[in-house]
Amino acid sequence: MTGLERFSINQMTVKQLSLPELVAACTDLGVGNVGLWREPVQAYGVEETAKLVRDAGLTVTTLCRGGFFTAVDPDERTAALADNRRAIDEAATLGTEVLVLVSGGLPPGSKDLHGARERIADALAELGPYAEDHGVRLAIEPLHPMYASDRCVVSTLTQALDIAERFPAHQVGVTVDTYHIWWDDQAPAQIARAGAGGRIHTFQLADWTTPLPEGVLNGRAQIGDGAIDMREWQAHVEAAGYTGAIEVELFNDALWARDGREVLAETARRFTENLTL
Repeated sequence: MTGLERFSINQMTVKQLSLPELVAACTDLGVGNVGLWREPVQAYGVEETAKLVRDAGLTVTTLCRGGFFTAVDPDERTAALADNRRAIDEAATLGTEVLVLVSGGLPPGSKDLHGARERIADALAELGPYAEDHGVRLAIEPLHPMYASDRCVVSTLTQALDIAERFPAHQVGVTVDTYHIWWDDQAPAQIARAGAGGRIHTFQLADWTTPLPEGVLNGRAQIGDGAIDMREWQAHVEAAGYTGAIEVELFNDALWARDGREVLAETARRFTENLTL
């Protein structure tokens, strides 16, 4: 399939495929880029995964995910920092420059959003230099506000950049994900701000449809099926200077129930239909 030079399939989109099946499907379809997730990579083996994708000629565009920095308990904070150092090590082994961060929600019983965001900055002050030493950039991903209490207190690109800009751009930047920011009329200006500072570390796509499923996590729709103008957001990131891979990351039970190779082929086709290539 032509027009896929910048297309990256996030592993979660076709999580029903094993890593060898994913690599084989990418090879057959001419997909050269993949975004990987830590849990299946760990299950298969980090070194083994690195060899598998390297031997197939695939580029790993991102590793998901680090983060969850908002714990108040000292032991939990120490454990989170250690886990993120492992995530950085894994990213380096896999050959990707980008570790995506989901920053974490409010600790149980807390209502202190400001304090939670400050703990994210405190963690990044420790992790940024470690990531730089390993050739990895940390990409704060703002999540839609519906996730603020339990998953990510960083809800907008403005908030993400206010944290990221405390650190060098080659250490900490942001993830631009259409699913999470499409509603925000300040997002285009913040994309320009991120681009001017060299902080757009990855660009991800998913569409928005309603009603959302129970639990809301698995409501990320196939591109072209929902309310988001993908070409508009592509134009914003490219005007800001981003020329890297464009990753499609879908959490969707209906897609996971289908044949993974068919979903991958469909996703690649939707990519070419909904973006300017």
